[in-house]
Amino acid sequence: MLARGWAQVHEWVNPKKFFQLCVLTLAFVVLVILWGALVRATGSGAGCGEHWPLCNGQMLPSLARYQTIIEFAHRLSSGLSLLAVFTMGHFAFRLYPKGHSVRRFVLLSMVAIVFEAAVGAGLVLLRLVEHDQSVDRAVSIAIHLVNTCFLVGALTVTAWCAVPGRVGRHRFFEGGSLGRTEGFWTLLGFIALSAAGALTALGDTLFQSKSFQEGWVRDWAQDAHFLERLRAFHPAFALFWMMLAVHWLQSRSSSVWARRAMGLLVSNLVIGAANVLLAAPLALQLVHLGVANALWICLVLSAIEESR
Repeated sequence: MLARGWAQVHEWVNPKKFFQLCVLTLAFVVLVILWGALVRATGSGAGCGEHWPLCNGQMLPSLARYQTIIEFAHRLSSGLSLLAVFTMGHFAFRLYPKGHSVRRFVLLSMVAIVFEAAVGAGLVLLRLVEHDQSVDRAVSIAIHLVNTCFLVGALTVTAWCAVPGRVGRHRFFEGGSLGRTEGFWTLLGFIALSAAGALTALGDTLFQSKSFQEGWVRDWAQDAHFLERLRAFHPAFALFWMMLAVHWLQSRSSSVWARRAMGLLVSNLVIGAANVLLAAPLALQLVHLGVANALWICLVLSAIEESR
């Protein structure tokens, strides 16, 4: 019966359905990323103890603690996202010929999501969660965010290439044309900005301040932790990156994705400023991260269209 059902799924999936699968998977992965931020912000990374992939040594753990509920839900959703990406890979290699861009980028997506799972497992097994303030945790979190950008970017390009009727090959992927444009530096700068933002969010979690003034004093105190000192770097770098991004996006004003990116950029600048002034409330952190992911998707799509 299972084999018959799988065969029916094969008959049902076509390029149009595959494109829809790509979009839904991308949206789901972004939701998983936001839930991961909730895990960090609530200190729930140790909610399943030091066990992985089991939770407190069990398949179905006791859910008496809210930290366990949050972490266990994140593990389940992460597993589903891994399954979704590999399902994309299966149908991509079935529907598209050798050398098609969909095959290339779905493969990159699969590699990225496996690495994402490996980093998450490493954080738990090495106890780089909850109240840990080590350099190792900071480096791991930054690497995690860089890979997250690659994962979301690869899924975005996969979906773009899978639009029904689109050509199988594109010169953007052949000659590295993006590397010679201002768009490349905008994308690279965003990845660096995201890594800095991850460190800032970690600092806000570990060294919570009741007000902007209190946080500002702590950031510049002689005995401040390095994560406290780094909190001022993210907003400063964001302003520098914004000047580069705005210049590039204005030159791409005919692109709908560039216009959307510009709107999201301005919106997230305002949200980020409010986040700093209000001492990083959890809800605003999640909104800031969600808009940042939408902005990244629009930037990637704008960069692809630039090379057409």
